[in-house]
Amino acid sequence: MSTGGITSLTVAETLDKLRRREVSGDEVWRAYHERTQTLDPQIKAYLHLPPPEGSRSGRTAGGASPAGYGAGGEGLPPVDVHASLQDIPYALKDNMCVAGIPCTCGSRILEGYVPPYDATAVRRLDAAGARLLGKTNMDEFAMGSSCEHSAFFPTRNPWNLDLVPGGSSGGSAAAVAADMAAFALGSDTGGSVRQPAAFCGVVGLKPTYGLVSRYGLVAFASSLDQIGPFTKDVTDCALVMSALAGHDPLDSTSAPRTATDYAASLRPEVKGLRFGLPREYMGEGIQPGVRAAVEDAVEVLCGLGAVVEECSLPHTSYGVATYYIIAPAEASANLARFDGMRYGYRAKGNHELQELYETTRSEGFGPEVKRRIMIGTYVLSAGYYDAYYLRAQRVRTLVKRDFEAAFARFDALIGPTTPTVAFALGANMDDPLQMYLNDVFTLPVNLAGLPGLTLPCGFADGLPVGLQLIGPHFGEPLLFRVGYALEGALGIRNPKPPVSPSAAAVSERGAS
Repeated sequence: MSTGGITSLTVAETLDKLRRREVSGDEVWRAYHERTQTLDPQIKAYLHLPPPEGSRSGRTAGGASPAGYGAGGEGLPPVDVHASLQDIPYALKDNMCVAGIPCTCGSRILEGYVPPYDATAVRRLDAAGARLLGKTNMDEFAMGSSCEHSAFFPTRNPWNLDLVPGGSSGGSAAAVAADMAAFALGSDTGGSVRQPAAFCGVVGLKPTYGLVSRYGLVAFASSLDQIGPFTKDVTDCALVMSALAGHDPLDSTSAPRTATDYAASLRPEVKGLRFGLPREYMGEGIQPGVRAAVEDAVEVLCGLGAVVEECSLPHTSYGVATYYIIAPAEASANLARFDGMRYGYRAKGNHELQELYETTRSEGFGPEVKRRIMIGTYVLSAGYYDAYYLRAQRVRTLVKRDFEAAFARFDALIGPTTPTVAFALGANMDDPLQMYLNDVFTLPVNLAGLPGLTLPCGFADGLPVGLQLIGPHFGEPLLFRVGYALEGALGIRNPKPPVSPSAAAVSERGAS
């Protein structure tokens, strides 16, 4: 089988060929590694690509074990028997720790930092047999919606190299879309899995808060962050989640849930299910092509026997403002640890302690991170805490109640993932508010701690459009069931962007 043929397969298809011994694990690995070596100079999805002999797998897992886990994985939360990902190459967003591999979070301030331990998500994938291909580019400390805020270089969208892949997990989304990884992990604080998945035409899931361990994920906003997968189709998403989900005693926010075989929920039966279509998600500001694709998908869902009715999430308009108070506040506390004293970048020269802190942070953090730290510090300061942070937490409660009221009537909600398709590189870099508005439909899901699944539902201006399904807490099986049914009915599964090993080289400006 040709290497191009191997990398075009889904995880489920690859596992089937491995079981039939039509390909070997080493052949799969080489195919992805060769494609990545050829394509990544154009797309720039990866920050770290260890040599092939340095690959990690469940058979050769190395590195130090965190307290409570034995060297052979003893104490690791059990992985479902159906969750084998043996020999499947995957990519990892560079804000998750892997022993012996640099972790930069897309920032200069973590220059030279190599974690001594593995994130629980990585150990669970090791236990399932997956092989780490490399670590992907991201907006610095996950603060961004375009992958342009990386301290190293921007990542490009495989559908059009002049467009952004979305953010902050843009590298992971681009790697999966371009078949440079069979699947990838990202983190979603306000849409950072779902928005880039929509822009790049892949499936992305933000799980229920607490369903996937955050141990080993470098924190941005601790009450909002959640690790989630990027995959080529809904089936693969269910397979990866079967390996990832489960309680972790090392994460105090981990939900006491046992491992689940999410693939068992993949049946195309939605007849009788009731869906709410929030009018706030289909109003002013949505691109006409995005609206049309979502409306077509809703019509298809109704044709499958589901009921779709308009509903309201009245506090949606407050979501962006609420998020950009709470998230920066938590970030200002979480990022205080990066001071140049223990690890990472330290300003050169002889400095007094306070001067060292200030110079290190000034030189090490990028402008977007500085902006959010300053916002967060301000809203937590004396005299402003009640006016901003406390009020934002009250509005967060109202957002949660909106969803609770909706789920009293509906099984799930449906709507666009993003108001537009992917935009041009540089288009919003000088307009932070416009950049923030890209996440207007995804932020409320994080504020409420709910699961959100995005899948391709059509195209606008030749670019993929994402459809978002939102479920109640721990409603992932329902989302997979509906996504699987829609994927088949829409006929849009594992769409391929035009980028290929034979694609013309980008311009000198683009290659830099």
